[in-house]
Amino acid sequence: MAELPEFIESGEAARLIPVTADSNKEQRAASIVLAAMRSIYELRQSMLGSLGVRVGNRARLGAWTEVTFKEEKSAKSSSKKNDRPDGLLVLDTGKKRWTALIEAKIGNAEVDEEQLQSYVQQARAHKIDAVITITNQFVAQPTHHPIKLPKNQTRNVELYHWSWMYILTQATLLLEADGISSPDQRFILAEVTRYLNHDSSGVSRFDSMNREWKDVVAKVKNGAKLNKNSEEVENTVSSWHQEQRDLSLVLSRKLGQAVKLRLSRIHRTDPQARLKSDCELLACEHVLRCELDIPHAAAELHVEANLEKRVIVTSMRLDAPKDKKKTSARVNWLRRQLDNVESEGFFVKAIRPGKAESTQAPLGLVLEDPEHLESENTEAVPTAFEVRYVTDQASRFSGNKVFIEELERAVPHFYEQVGQRLRAWVPPPPKMKSDPVNTASETEQEEEATPPDDRPN
Repeated sequence: MAELPEFIESGEAARLIPVTADSNKEQRAASIVLAAMRSIYELRQSMLGSLGVRVGNRARLGAWTEVTFKEEKSAKSSSKKNDRPDGLLVLDTGKKRWTALIEAKIGNAEVDEEQLQSYVQQARAHKIDAVITITNQFVAQPTHHPIKLPKNQTRNVELYHWSWMYILTQATLLLEADGISSPDQRFILAEVTRYLNHDSSGVSRFDSMNREWKDVVAKVKNGAKLNKNSEEVENTVSSWHQEQRDLSLVLSRKLGQAVKLRLSRIHRTDPQARLKSDCELLACEHVLRCELDIPHAAAELHVEANLEKRVIVTSMRLDAPKDKKKTSARVNWLRRQLDNVESEGFFVKAIRPGKAESTQAPLGLVLEDPEHLESENTEAVPTAFEVRYVTDQASRFSGNKVFIEELERAVPHFYEQVGQRLRAWVPPPPKMKSDPVNTASETEQEEEATPPDDRPN
């Protein structure tokens, strides 16, 4: 285990079984997670790897809770309990040392801006590399943060965020993928996940949209204009961003594979640009969208919540097979993949090139007869198919919790019935062509080599 830095007066080594008051759930959860990272190589590799920190086999990780800085002891006026972080990580590679302060909140508690600024100042003063917050808030990536601080305040200090559910999901994936080499460490990680899964831990999923959600849906329904810069629109999009992340974690646990949000390069690096872009989308088009990247799936999974129609649409789009010349043959290629699915609520759209008419029909009808996707107005064949699952919630759409419940039912249902069955079209390998010149030459040689009496009349 790495040693405590010189600027730390004291610290309690992170324990898997911490001795704390029942009311101090934050300290208990932080101690358990930090101790698990210290004792399980694969877990610390996964968690620190999410921050871009490489963990080698020989690197030592130290983890402490209840850390006290030396100046706090001498300057009692500055030793406020709220200014003391919940933990400290020190990764020592032998050649280099990486350090991070940890601040954890449990339940509905959140780190406020003033508190976060204090931790960043402490980190800068002691040349600590990063500040990591752990709460029940969700972000698209650990490099994003729920609180936006001015760049001049975070100079030389990286700011990261893990949700408790993110930690739980990473641990679950390691267990399900049999990614822990030591049986003893596997047992420890299983106990940690058992604790984090229990209601008493204070770890919770994102289960409700923002309080303005109902009013925003009502305004769209009544034709009122939404202001992209308003607090209600920003809060709605922020809630949607949290739900996107939770949805990807829900699918990750169900599939035993890491499901990721598909974000543009600018949105990966700039969460404020992402927020602004999605606020414009909501204000102008009255929709919320996201894309999920599922390992080895035929295509990315699209999710759209349409506030005007009050529906949730889950879909995947595939290129049609180019080696088939007729519409019916291309539709039959898709039909064979979706035989015997529960087709209620599912639709298939045949997309044609240019301005040629696209056609759509319920999946049930398409499975009965491919002619349902034929067009009377064009002979152009489909170049792509989109399979959609539409959930019409009507008045239930505006329910803060009902919306989340229905969304997290609809997306896994779509993937179970359709997504996991779809296979992308792969062009067949090229075949060897016979050479007419060589074939003729070979025939002449055979005739010359055949005795006259044996040649056919």
